[in-house]
Amino acid sequence: MWKTDEELFALARRELFVALVGDAMDKLGLQHQFLPPQIQPLRDDLVVVGRAMPVLAVDVFAEKLTGTANPLMAKPFGLMLEALDDLKPGEVYLNTGSSPRNALWGELMSVRARQLGAAGAVVNGYSRDTAGVLRLNFPTFSWGRYAQDSAPRYKVVDYRVPVEIGPARIEPGDILFGDLDGVCVVPRAAEREVFTRALEKARKEKLVKHAIESGLSAVAAFEKYGVM
Repeated sequence: MWKTDEELFALARRELFVALVGDAMDKLGLQHQFLPPQIQPLRDDLVVVGRAMPVLAVDVFAEKLTGTANPLMAKPFGLMLEALDDLKPGEVYLNTGSSPRNALWGELMSVRARQLGAAGAVVNGYSRDTAGVLRLNFPTFSWGRYAQDSAPRYKVVDYRVPVEIGPARIEPGDILFGDLDGVCVVPRAAEREVFTRALEKARKEKLVKHAIESGLSAVAAFEKYGVM
């Protein structure tokens, strides 16, 4: 049904929502694929779908420190700017690792990511510059809005590495799909079967909805179509 990422992502946006994809993964035994429910879109109509570019961050307590064992301590933001510049078309910037005490995403980062063709940003913490990000219509998922700056509080120490957020493990290149019900992770190795099953269920659910609206009971609809 699709040959390229662009075709798959367009199909997902057109016919699917996150709950269906999660249901499909449950049936395949992939039952720990959702990011924590605190991670929500900045606006309810925002949808993100793309390949994960994981970014790993840590807490720090000064913007610059010299004479330490780690040269990154002297570099504001650590490798954050390098990670941002490394985004590829269709990728999602995914940041985790540091405490939720400052913003991990903002307007200028959105401008650069959009210029590079990135699909969105998902951060395990807060975002800021909300009005500017929303004006850009850049899909951003976070814990919410919080203006506190990151410079003296966190550094990116690596990117394009596996990370874990809540129960979910995310490898570089896995697919992230998010809407107003949250964000799920589709492992690259299972993506064709997951999305094929999700599309089949989406089409069946339309039949179930029509049947129930026409007066069929929930029990009878489930017996006939096998979905609910």
